[in-house]
Order: sequence, then C-alpha cells, then structure tokens
Amino acid sequence: MDTKHIRNFCIIAHIDHGKSTLADRMLEVTGSVDKRDMRAQLLDSMDLERERGITIKASAVTVYHVYKGTKYELNLIDTPGHVDFNYEVQKALQACEGALLLVDASQGVEAQTVANAYLAVEADLTVLPVINKVDLPHAQPEVVCEEIENSIGIDSSDASRVSAKSGLGVPELLDRIVEKIPAPTGLPDAPLRCLIFDAVYNEYRGIIVYMRVVDGTIKEREQIHMLGTDKVYEAVELGRFTPEMKRAGVLGPGDVGYFISNIKQLGDVRIGDTMTLYKGPKVKMLPGYRPPMHMVYADFFPTNSGDFESLREGLATLSLSDSSFSFEAVTSEALGFGFRCGFLGLLHMEIVQERLEREHDLDMIQTAPTVTYKIKLKDGTLSEIHSPGQLPNPDQYEEILEPYARVSIMVPAEFIGNVMQIAADHRGTYVRQEHLSPTRVQLLYDIPLAELIYDFFDKLKSSTRGYGTLNYDISEFKPSELVKLRILVNGNEIDALTSIVHKEQAEFRGRSAIKKMRKEIARHLFEIAIQAAVGARIIARETISALRKDVTAKCYGGDITRKRKLLEKQKAGKRRMRQIGNVDIPQKAFLAVLGGDDED
Repeated sequence: MDTKHIRNFCIIAHIDHGKSTLADRMLEVTGSVDKRDMRAQLLDSMDLERERGITIKASAVTVYHVYKGTKYELNLIDTPGHVDFNYEVQKALQACEGALLLVDASQGVEAQTVANAYLAVEADLTVLPVINKVDLPHAQPEVVCEEIENSIGIDSSDASRVSAKSGLGVPELLDRIVEKIPAPTGLPDAPLRCLIFDAVYNEYRGIIVYMRVVDGTIKEREQIHMLGTDKVYEAVELGRFTPEMKRAGVLGPGDVGYFISNIKQLGDVRIGDTMTLYKGPKVKMLPGYRPPMHMVYADFFPTNSGDFESLREGLATLSLSDSSFSFEAVTSEALGFGFRCGFLGLLHMEIVQERLEREHDLDMIQTAPTVTYKIKLKDGTLSEIHSPGQLPNPDQYEEILEPYARVSIMVPAEFIGNVMQIAADHRGTYVRQEHLSPTRVQLLYDIPLAELIYDFFDKLKSSTRGYGTLNYDISEFKPSELVKLRILVNGNEIDALTSIVHKEQAEFRGRSAIKKMRKEIARHLFEIAIQAAVGARIIARETISALRKDVTAKCYGGDITRKRKLLEKQKAGKRRMRQIGNVDIPQKAFLAVLGGDDED
C-alpha cells in the first residue's frame, strides 16, 4: 500500500481510562473482528491482564478504514497505563507518528496522563486529545479540556469526544486520525531499515519479532542482518496482526508487522535494534531505546529446596516473553539457594511472582524489595549494590547514595494537607504546586525511591479516598544517612531479613520486625533472644522464654539441697543447650516480617 494511505498511532492514557476498550471498538467499527469472535479486552491475551483489567504488554493490530472513498491502513498499538510499564509505552511511541491521548471525562487529567503525554511530545509525535466516557452522568468534558490545556499545554478546543463502551464518536475519531496524523515518510526503493519494537516467545515458532518498516521493502526468504547483535537470519514468515497473525509475504515502508525466523533465544534479539538486508547497502542505525532500568530488586527462594531447578526454568521461560526483568543465582544461610531478580517496579514484581506461581506451579518465599544503592568507596570510586547483604562495613566506604524520584501527585484540592503530611513523613522535599482546575491540584516532590516502595502508595490511596494518583521518574542519586539493619536470632544474623534503612527509622523498623518474629517462633527448651542491631549496637530486643520442665516434681519432703542440686544440673544443661542448640525458624516467621505492612 502507498505510504500516504498508512497511519501509525498508539493510545496512551492513565490506568482505567479506557485504552483497551477503545481499541476493541475500533476493531468492531472497522469490521476487523466478527461479532461472534468479539470479546472485551481483545488485545489483552494474558490471563492476568484480563483478570486484573490492566494491560501489561503493548500489542499491535492493523485495521482498515475507508475515508472519502479511499481505503487506509491504520496500525494501532495499545499500550499499558501503569507507571511500571512505562518501558512498553516508550517502545510503542518509537513505531508511531501519532498518539491518541485518552482522558476520562469524569476523572480528568491524572499523573500517568501527563507523563505519557510528555513522552509522546519528546518523541515528536502528533498528539490528539480524546475525551472518553462522555456518556457518564457525572462527565465534565469542558472542565477536562481545560485541565489538559493547563497541565500539558495541548490545544483541546476541538478534542474528540467518544464513549469507548458504546462506540459513540468512534467512526468520527477514525476519520480524524486519517486527517490529523501524518503519513510515514519512508521510501520503498531506499535501503531496508526496520525497527524492532518488541519480541515475544512462542513455544512452537520461536521468537516472534514485532517490527516497524521505516525505509525500503522486506520480503520472505531474504537474508536479514540485525545490526546491534550482528546476527543474520532468513525471513521465514512476514505478516500483520489483524488481530490474528496474517501472513503477508512482503512489508513496505510504514508497515507494522511481525518477522519469524526460528530464533530460539530472546538474547539473540535486541529491542530497539535495526534490521537491514545482509550484504546490502550500508545503513545508519535507527535511534533505539535505552535498556530498561531496574528500580526494585527482590530475592525469590523456593519453599521446597528441591524446586530450585524448576524455579530457574520458570524464570528463564518468563524472561523469553518479558525482556525487562533480570535474574541471577544467590544463596542465603537461612533460605538456601534462590535468585535475585530486578524489576521495573512493585507491580512488575507482583506480576512476575504471580505468573511463576500460576504457570509453573511454584511455591516461593520472596524477600522484602530493595532499591539500587551506590556507595562511594575510600578511593573515590562508585559501586552499585542491589541487596543489603552486599553493603560492606562502614570503614570501607565514605557515603551511601540512594535514588531519589521526582514524584507527581494529582489530588482533589481538599486532600492537599493529607498528601503533604505523608510526603513529609517519607522524607519528601517539596518542589512546587500547580492548580490544574479549581478542584484539582498537582503536587511535585522529591522522595527517596526506598520510601515510595515501602508503603507510600497505600497511605496515599487511603488518605485521599482513592482519588490520589501518582507518577514518578528517577531523577538522581543523593547521599543519605543510611544504615544496615541486621536481625539476630540467638546471636546469629538472619541474612534474608537484613535491610538498609534511614538512621532515624532504624529503631522503629527493627522493633516492628522482631515483634512479628516473636509471635511466630515457637518456644524451645532454652531462652531465645531476637535482636535488631545497627553495626555492633543492639537497638531492640525481644525474648522468647524457655519451656520449663519441673525437675523437682519427684522430690517431696527431705533436704532442700537435693532440689538445689537438680535445679543447678538443669541450669547447666540449659546453658549448654543455648550454646549448641539450633533455633527452628518457621517459614511463616519470614513471611510475617517480609509481608510489609506495619500494624503499629
């Protein structure tokens, strides 16, 4: 098809503003899917996506729309809305010329709306504002248009008004996409350049590469060279998503489609790489993507030590379909062999854990999530650490630097005081405040990432009755007064419960952890001391008293020295047992401490 009849666009929005529903209506209106095959969230193929009602992976689909008697090819990419999957949004934007900025007519502009709009503007895309859910009784499209102009600076006077649920305004929106979004600029006769914007693993066909042809034409049976990985593959099958995979044989400039070549490992394909003809003319690589930056690290240990290999296989299989998390083997004295995994955020970690439990039937213990810290060593060099156990003794480094996030919080004006209090409690530094409309405010803070992942989001939601929304972006690493909090049971350090905390919060966090452990560890025949320590200083202690056996029960009457002799013998036995006896720490004691929320 001629490039002037092609339009590539994506839908960006905050969570639950209706991206996947709008994509469903577009498939329905253009007749891409039969009525009998239509179902809600058609492009969300994962069970978890359908259950949670969220999009996790960006998905592409090609639809055809007739405008003024001419048939147009519209390549749509549906993107996630959650901040953890920002990487998926960035990948999708690179393959498009335009973006639909979808805003809920009743909720208005929210944190991720602004963040995604800025990503689209930075990628030099044409942004079309679309007001969704206009048929709701409490919809306020005029107020929302004003919020878009105030917060993002995009003219919204002629914003499309649609209802993705009922289909109201969707045909007109398709016409507007054809009118406003520019056509691709690639030339069919130019040397071939294709951008890889995603890749997924299929059990039967190997890696399926999602690509956008920028220049030239790609045909089946041609030898294709991937410039970044320097690999050469034969194009076994080329096609489009309509939304099923439909073989095309040839893809020209502007086309979005898939490429199959019996590739077995995701490591052989790099997202953001450029594909060109092998032994063809030399071409300049397309600007790709920064590799995803892991924000949160957690260790996974199998509950049953015999499941270690099963856990390794499960993580390897998941990494084939999700290139944005990493894993490496670790050992713990308390929990045995496991894996340290890096994630983009807490939801990403939760999704990976749930997929391991469901798809691979694994039972695991997960340690408390930690962030990446940098330590400035005595010789002035910087070193990264991903877990508290890697932190050396204080005499080996000068300072610890922790990541700070620039946090944008959108709240109704009546909750400003609550949010400011929460931000202050979590070591937040106030930056500025912006009024988007008479009832909605945007607050900007610099907050340590470790505070964000601890319990910030839960407290924000409860104090704003669910109306507060948050987006964050890692801004810099700053030095902080951080210490290593160790948990000791009978003088032995439990490495799985070690954490890095701020000096002022060490006592509170330590006391909270040992109180939970005391409830879960059963009494033994000797006294057990559970302690929280910073360096060599004990900052909190709980004691589990020993089970007592009445050794003097058989002595009644007679000389008191007989009883004393028996009691002294028992005391010596307890002293010896305390030195050589092992404390049995049940799994639920770890789960109680690693479970998160403090009751205090």
